[in-house]
Amino acid sequence: MDNNQRYQRQTALPQLGTEGQQRLARTRVLVVGVGGLGCPAALYLAAAGIGTLGLADDDRVSLSNLQRQVLYTEAEVGQPKAACAARRLRQLNSSLNVEVHPLRLTAANAADIVSRYDLVMDGCDNYTTRYLLSDCCSSLHIPYIYGAIRGFEGQVSVLCHGQPERTYRDLYPDEAAMCLLPPDRAVMGITPAVVGSVQASEALKVAAGYGEPLCGRLWTIDLLTMQTHLLSF
Repeated sequence: MDNNQRYQRQTALPQLGTEGQQRLARTRVLVVGVGGLGCPAALYLAAAGIGTLGLADDDRVSLSNLQRQVLYTEAEVGQPKAACAARRLRQLNSSLNVEVHPLRLTAANAADIVSRYDLVMDGCDNYTTRYLLSDCCSSLHIPYIYGAIRGFEGQVSVLCHGQPERTYRDLYPDEAAMCLLPPDRAVMGITPAVVGSVQASEALKVAAGYGEPLCGRLWTIDLLTMQTHLLSF
């Protein structure tokens, strides 16, 4: 496969170039949760030439996933998400190395798995895992690309990286109160597509070293009005 031809549209950008593309090829990204956010993020990271993607998810494909989780097909309902996602991503880019972790990250295994990667992509859907990931990434000095969605709204930030180096606890200090909030599963299918793509963009900026990542800043969007905000924290 001619990777020079594959990536010629982006290596033509002076912000990236050949050197930036080589950085992407050396980068290892862990996607935690291959669901609504993880699917578009993983697709665009694979397409852009990230060298290794780790996929951590212990769930199986269900029919209700297909409205937003674009890596999967009807034929894969009931199958493990991580394995299905790995198969699809390898079909997109045969140069991609995919590592499958068909499990849920816990306090017992998170540090061991996260330490194998250069970046962590947040595709999870619960506060407990986010606090765990943020604490783990902070202690290991690994950038954490945070993203969250609800309904027509989403937000993204780059945590545990840059100056100021902020964590999820800086954004939401009260862990006990956050973890008591009931999960809100209502979401328009396009919302994670937009937010997951922004997460992928932030990961590429950090990996290749161009642009201004969202360090110490929270980007928000409301797709009903198309209003966006950048908030410092």
